[in-house]
Amino acid sequence: MKKQVNLTLRHENKQNRPLICTPLTGVDRNSLMTQLEDIVKKNPDIIEWRVDFFLKLDDLQAVKSVAEEIHKRSAHIPILFTRRSTREGGEQISISEKQVFDLYETVIKSKAVDFIDVELSADQADINRVKRLAEDHQVQVLMSYHNFSETPHEEEIYNKLKEAEEQGADVGKVAVMPQTIDDVLVLMKATAKASEHLSIPVVTMSMGRLGALSRMMGGACGSAMTFAVGSASSAPGQMPIEQLDVVLRVIEDVMGE
Repeated sequence: MKKQVNLTLRHENKQNRPLICTPLTGVDRNSLMTQLEDIVKKNPDIIEWRVDFFLKLDDLQAVKSVAEEIHKRSAHIPILFTRRSTREGGEQISISEKQVFDLYETVIKSKAVDFIDVELSADQADINRVKRLAEDHQVQVLMSYHNFSETPHEEEIYNKLKEAEEQGADVGKVAVMPQTIDDVLVLMKATAKASEHLSIPVVTMSMGRLGALSRMMGGACGSAMTFAVGSASSAPGQMPIEQLDVVLRVIEDVMGE
């Protein structure tokens, strides 16, 4: 039976422990399946396929086939499908934006994924296309914003999450780069505000070594998900899942959840 991952219900019930998501970053089928086997043993709540690392993005059938195989071998762990653009810190890819959204359509229709990440910076027509397809095929849409240069002001972070809500996302996500510990606190304050005032679950994190605190304490501020290394990292500052799970258990005990 597939794990039940209802971020909206967790949001409504104010649960403090965030779900743990681990990335798949393999460049081909074999490396992906090796990573997946390793990750499944560690039993995360969600697995993210960072497809921008995959070298055969120009082959729709190859991507669809691998997505279906990941789904089959995932031990019923839900799958988040993500193409991170270069403008938001992702890998250089060989296909156009139109082809990226053709890829999204193919994968959504395959029913091999449970969540799909769409950047708020994408064209509105592309966002609308994904939303329609996702609704038709019961796939949840996570709308995201990433800033690898700095941490915007608290209000700007909040507004990005509010924009995701206004766009009709099922989940809003913001990831930013801190320069000081104060930047991490800005992110966490914005998270608490968004969790309190928005109707959708939010996922936030500060990246890099300074931002590791947000990956551990984000749930206490209202972040519904955190990212950890299961086999290979997809962003700076991710901790090994084993270490993060221990920290989250301690926080959960202290907060009495």
